Amino acid sequence: MLSRTLCYALSGIEGICITVECNLSGGLPVFEVVGLADTAVKESRERIKSAMRNMGYDFPGDRLIINLAPADIKKESASFDLPIALSILACMRMIGLDSIEHIAAMGELALDGSLRPIRGALPLVISARNEGIKTVILPAQNANEVVCVEGISVIPVRTLREAAEHLSGKAPIQPVKTMSYSQMLSERVYQDDFKNVKGQAGAKRALAIAAAGGHNVLMVGAPGSGKTLMARCVPSILPDMTFEEALITTRIHSVAGSVPEKGLLTQRPFRSPHHTASHVSMVGGGTHAMPGEISKAHNGVLFLDELPEYRRDVLEALRQPMEDGFVTVTRVSAQSTYPSEFMLVCSMNAIC
Repeated sequence: MLSRTLCYALSGIEGICITVECNLSGGLPVFEVVGLADTAVKESRERIKSAMRNMGYDFPGDRLIINLAPADIKKESASFDLPIALSILACMRMIGLDSIEHIAAMGELALDGSLRPIRGALPLVISARNEGIKTVILPAQNANEVVCVEGISVIPVRTLREAAEHLSGKAPIQPVKTMSYSQMLSERVYQDDFKNVKGQAGAKRALAIAAAGGHNVLMVGAPGSGKTLMARCVPSILPDMTFEEALITTRIHSVAGSVPEKGLLTQRPFRSPHHTASHVSMVGGGTHAMPGEISKAHNGVLFLDELPEYRRDVLEALRQPMEDGFVTVTRVSAQSTYPSEFMLVCSMNAIC
């Protein structure tokens, strides 16, 4: 018995379509995952076995082969747990083969069969929609993150059984109700608002002009004069992000695993890395070429407090991304390009 379903893997801030093929045949009991899967994907075998048994399903005792195609793309993260489990259930005739063939499913399984949230849900769902997928099954904890995506039905599920019963028609689940961007903007509340800053008329005027013209700023003054407070309030006087800007900003934070509970970012980001931040944490990198602080500050403010304390190589690394508006992070196993258009605000104490 052969079944197929779809899943998506992250590549930068884009999603790559992965076909999950499951073949159940006679022979000695074997559960093998092939298709250039990393350790997290291979370990899904034990998670899926425990999840299915704790959900009341019998795990097949025959030869079970899972293929993740295309085979030349490295598969990472535990988000393949759910589509693999659904493919196995389809081979066992617990759900219909045609019910999973044209949908995408993503989610990490706990040993008790519940679903844990995944990283990068927003870019994955957008990629699925752009490629014509009509239905995506996601963990319920990721629902707020994708509430703004129109043109695709997002089914929030909490357990493997909920997903199986929805696909079999026993207990259909209503898709996530989309919310307009204008409604999200109306519910926005700034924690640091420029209108609450008292005094400092000259500095406030300079920051207002810089915000209007998209200029970078260096504030020099005595300790305790309010430089950091005013810098934190700068996002509140910047123009509202357009829907497209909010989407791309949220996609970056979704890949980095720092999306707020409300989902879509409606406030321009404010990033303030410590002066001991490394070159990699500022520009981006690591094993999987993750975004750095300059990309997390895209469409917002990057604040460098106590500018002279930052290492020279860190400051030099900002030059090219600020000129180009993007940064390409290259590592042995991955290469990703992230946008990095931000307003640079720096502060330092007055030199006596």
